[in-house]
Formats: sequence, C-alpha cells, structure tokens
Amino acid sequence: METLIKNRIRQVKNGDQNAFSEIVEIYKDKVYQLCYRMIGNSHEAEDLAQEAFIRAYINIESYHIDKKFSTWLYRIATNLSIDRIRKKKPDFFLDAEVTGTDGLTLYSQLAADVDTPEEEVESLELQQTVQAAILKLPDKYRAVIVLKYIEELSLKEISDILGLPVSTIKTRMHRGREALRKHLKEV
Repeated sequence: METLIKNRIRQVKNGDQNAFSEIVEIYKDKVYQLCYRMIGNSHEAEDLAQEAFIRAYINIESYHIDKKFSTWLYRIATNLSIDRIRKKKPDFFLDAEVTGTDGLTLYSQLAADVDTPEEEVESLELQQTVQAAILKLPDKYRAVIVLKYIEELSLKEISDILGLPVSTIKTRMHRGREALRKHLKEV
C-alpha cells in the first residue's frame, strides 16, 4: 500500500492532479475519524478533513518521499484539529437537546454496531460517555489518546505526527489516561 501511495505522490509532484484523488479516497475515512474524535462535531470534522487534504496537496513538495505518508497527513489533520480547539470554545454539547426534536441529543447521531436494541442503547451510552470524557481532556492529552486508542497508532507514529519525543508522548498518554479515568469515575 505504501508503495502505491509513494507512486501516486510522485505522480502528483509531476503534475498529475488525478493521482491525488486516489490518495484522498484511500485516507478520507481515517482522516475524518481522526478529526471527529478530536473535535466531536461531524460538520467541523468534515471541514477539517477537507482542509487537511487541501494543505497536503498544496504542500506536497515538502513531503519527504522516504517518510510514511499517513504520518505526515495525520500530523496535518491533528494540527488543524488542535488549532480549531484552541481558537474556539465549545458552543455545543453532545448531551444538549436538539432544537425541534422530542428529547433527541447529538449523541443520537453516533452510530452503533450492535444486534439488539438493549445492546444498542448500552453501547451508545458507553460511546457517549467515553466521547464526552475525551472532549473534556486538554488538547495535548486528547491528541495522544485519540491517536493511540482510537486510531491505534504506535508511539513512534504519534511522536512523528506531533513532533514530540516518544518520552513526552508516553507522559502525555499516562496523564491523559489518568484524566480520562477521573472523568469517567465522576460518571
């Protein structure tokens, strides 16, 4: 897969714009999920994912072909998400009732992959609880928690994405887990 990506990137660098659309197709869901887990809003996550691909395309010349492309792309998406978090205070809450509905919340937009209605409700409640707790974390902890446990990246990949030493990533992961545990205990 990485060889295919590198070939497409060479084509993009040589002026083939269509080759980039293949790259977008391969990574669009992963980048969206990363942004969604960082931001907690599907519309903003879509905007951020699009912005990440635009920035990647514009700055493709700065990408070093010997490095892993996904790490470079995730770094762009993570930085955009962190910037959005810092620039804007949350103006919505997932547990707030959606106007014009009969008690529905934004949590009802989260998909659940379960069999029975009871399991679906339990799973949705757990997802809501964990996502709400993740959104309460400071952005430096949120980033490592999302990249490690949601995106399932290695410590080295997270280090490359965030531009921090692995030891700092480990410290932030530990502190992030402790903060997450504290938030979840309160629930």
